[in-house]
Amino acid sequence: MDRISISSAREELADALNRVAYGGERIVIHRRGKNVAALVSVDDMKFLQRLEDAYDLKEAREALAEAEIKGTIPWEQIKKELAKRRKRTKKRS
Repeated sequence: MDRISISSAREELADALNRVAYGGERIVIHRRGKNVAALVSVDDMKFLQRLEDAYDLKEAREALAEAEIKGTIPWEQIKKELAKRRKRTKKRS
């Protein structure tokens, strides 16, 4: 994985994009030595999105399973508790 400064990225943007899009490279962009962004191909981005979606789905399924085991709290009860907390917070202010 190549690493270039922001100023180099500005000067060589077309070349960097071609390297990413057609050469399959990934380029990390840094500012004052700190990595701040990366150029990746659209295919890589789509793959990352699919991974994120799969992770989110796994987390949602786990949360649903936990809710089935532990039960849930009715929304009306949660709203009442939040209203009580807001009142307490306002009194302290």
